[in-house]
Amino acid sequence: MSDLDLRSALLDARARTLSYVRDLRDEQLHVPLVATINPMLWELGHVAYFAEFWTLRTLAGAAPLRDDADRLYDSARIAHDDRWTLPLPDRAGTLAYLDAQLARTLDELHDDPTAASRYLNRLALHHEDMHGEALVYTRQGVGYAHPPSAAARPQPRGSRSGEHVRVPGGTYRIGARPTDPFVFDNEKWEHEVHLAPYAIAREPVTNAEFVRFVEAEGYANATHWSDDGRAWIAETAAMHPLHWRRGAQGWERRSFDCWIPLAPDEPVVNVNAFEAEAYCAFVGKRLPTEAEWEIAATGGTRRSYPWGESEPTPQHANVDGLYGEVTEVGAFAAGESPFGVRDLLGNVWEWTATAFGPYPGFAPDPYREYSEPWFGDHRVLRGGAWTTRARMVTTRWRNFYRPQRRDIFTGFRTCE
Repeated sequence: MSDLDLRSALLDARARTLSYVRDLRDEQLHVPLVATINPMLWELGHVAYFAEFWTLRTLAGAAPLRDDADRLYDSARIAHDDRWTLPLPDRAGTLAYLDAQLARTLDELHDDPTAASRYLNRLALHHEDMHGEALVYTRQGVGYAHPPSAAARPQPRGSRSGEHVRVPGGTYRIGARPTDPFVFDNEKWEHEVHLAPYAIAREPVTNAEFVRFVEAEGYANATHWSDDGRAWIAETAAMHPLHWRRGAQGWERRSFDCWIPLAPDEPVVNVNAFEAEAYCAFVGKRLPTEAEWEIAATGGTRRSYPWGESEPTPQHANVDGLYGEVTEVGAFAAGESPFGVRDLLGNVWEWTATAFGPYPGFAPDPYREYSEPWFGDHRVLRGGAWTTRARMVTTRWRNFYRPQRRDIFTGFRTCE
C-alpha cells in the first residue's frame, strides 16, 4: 500500500464506519448491555481514541484531543460492562471527536512517512476496519435494518459441497515474513509445520447439510459433543444455530430485521466452534487445524491469496460487504486455491481446531493487548467474512474468538 493509498484507505475506513450508524436514530445507538457487543457511541469514540493514541500521541508526541479520552475509551483499562455507564459525549460530540482525530492524523501523514508511521497508521486503519465489522455484528444481533450494500448477488455456479480434496503430507511453511507489507504480531514468523496427508472440504458446510444434523436431533445427542460443548448446551439449551426458527414453509434465518427462507446452498452461519465440532462428529469428520487450512489455501507455496498475489476483486471473494450478506458456496471460481478449494476468503469466518497461541519466537508488538492476553482461551478462525475489508484478508491472517461465540459471521468446513 503506497502512502497515497494509505491516505485514501484511512478516509475510506472512516466513511465505512460512519455509514454503519448514519441511518440509526439517536436512541438506537444505545444498545442493550450484551457481553459480545459494545455501546455504539463508545465503539465510535474508541476508534478515534485508538488512532489518536498511536498516530498522534505516540508517534507525533501530540497532546490529547480530549482531556477525558483515557478515562472514556481505553479498552485495556475500562471493563466491558462499565462502558454502558460512562459519561460519553452525545452523537454530535462523538462525531466531532472522530472528525478532529482524522483531520489531525492526515495532517501528520507526511508525503514520505517513516516505517514507524506507516506501521502505526496501518495498525489504526485495520483496527477501524475490525470495529466496523463489529458494528455490523451489533446491527445483526439487535435486529436493526440491513446495512447498505453496493452490488447484486453473484450468480450461483453450482455447489460442490460435501466434496473433499486431498492434500499431500509433508513439511510446509506458514506464517508471515519480514518482507510482508503489514504483519500482526501473532503472525510472526514463518516457520515449518509437519502435516500428515489429509482431505479438506472443497467448500464450507451449507445450510442444507447442517439442517440434517439439526433434524436428526444432533443438539440433543451428547455423543456428538465435546465436554465443553455439552456444558455449553446445558447452559444455553440451544437446539439449532443462532437466528434460526421454523416457519410455516420450513426453516428460516433472521438476516438483520428480516426473516428469510433458509437458502440450502449458502454456508451455515452464526455457529460456534462447539456446534461445528458436533456436526463434524455427526458426519464422521473433524475441523481442520489452522496449518491445514493455510496450506489448503496456499497450495503449499508462498502466496498472499489462494489465487496468487493480485488483490481481491468481486470475482474472487465475498468481502467488503459488497453483496450485503453471505452468498452461495462455490460462486467464486476465480478464488479457488491450487488444490481446488473454494470460498477460503470471505463469506464466513471459518473455525479451526487450533487454540489461539503464539508462533515460535513470538514477541508482542507495541500494541501488546492485541494478541497476548487472548492466548489459550480463544480459538483460531481463518479467512474473513462477507463483512471483512478486502485489504485485510490474506491466507495467513489469524483471527481469534472464544469458541462459544456465535454472534459473529462464522461457519466452517470439514476435514478428514
